[in-house]
Amino acid sequence: MITYILIAVTAVISYLAFKNQSMFDKLQFNAARIIHAKEYYRLISHAFIHAGWSHLIVNMFVLYFFGRGIEQYFEYYFGNKATAYYLLLYIGGILASNLWSLIKHQNNYYYKAVGASGAVSAVLFAFIFLNPWEKLYFFAVIPVPGILFAVGYLFYSYQMGKRSNDNVAHDAHLLGALFGFIYPVVLKPSLFGQFIDQLFSVL
Repeated sequence: MITYILIAVTAVISYLAFKNQSMFDKLQFNAARIIHAKEYYRLISHAFIHAGWSHLIVNMFVLYFFGRGIEQYFEYYFGNKATAYYLLLYIGGILASNLWSLIKHQNNYYYKAVGASGAVSAVLFAFIFLNPWEKLYFFAVIPVPGILFAVGYLFYSYQMGKRSNDNVAHDAHLLGALFGFIYPVVLKPSLFGQFIDQLFSVL
């Protein structure tokens, strides 16, 4: 249920921001304004607006498929704390994903970012951690084991982040993904042993 709520809230706020530039400007991530103007809400609000329809649809598509899986896993492992832990995963992914940008661009009023990619990456990688050999469909067509996709995704994000020439926040994707991978272990350390067992179960 919480996945549907997040999708609905994000879609509505994004749509409203598409039609209202002032709203868009006030909600987007801007490290300099966060630090110097103390507009701390931007640390979260930027994840609920998007650069365009394709940006919104891709993020919500991924959240739809993997968020529901995370809900089921968290209900199994954490019982009545599942919803709270899911929200902490999502919000933590938002915060972790822009930590480097907050430091790097703290005096740059021109650096701006929007989108739920960091949070969605956290959800996706938490899912991969809990079921590393589950098939993910690359470009919605090509089946790839989750753990192999994860390695490729991290490598690609790291390399593209060093280039910083395509107007995509690859650093945010990388940090959000790493947070999602580590988060379940913080909640329940024994899950790391389960991850290792699953990882080598195909050998």
